Amino acid sequence: MKTRWHVSKNGDAITLYLTYPPRFDFSAVTVLPRGHPLRLAHQIRQDLWRALRHVRGFSPVIRLDPILTGWSVTAGGRIMGKVAPIILERAETVLGDEKNRARWLKFAGLRS
Repeated sequence: MKTRWHVSKNGDAITLYLTYPPRFDFSAVTVLPRGHPLRLAHQIRQDLWRALRHVRGFSPVIRLDPILTGWSVTAGGRIMGKVAPIILERAETVLGDEKNRARWLKFAGLRS
């Protein structure tokens, strides 16, 4: 059975999530150039999931808000229990990884 991801739109901003309501128990933030927002969100979600799939109750939430230089990306989600510092560190590592960022931008129609 295929997973159905939900997308909420508020103007140009989008939020991609699996579990309603979307909730950030933890989050990391970065800025990316403009590209197709849904493609960016899905790519970020996949990499965040790979990094945190063993965290109990993890459900990713990705939000893209338009800014002058592109997108302000908030990536995180909900988990069961306490947010350990390693969870936030992993999320920040995913968002800061240059190879990830280049792949996301390429998939979203941009070159890094």
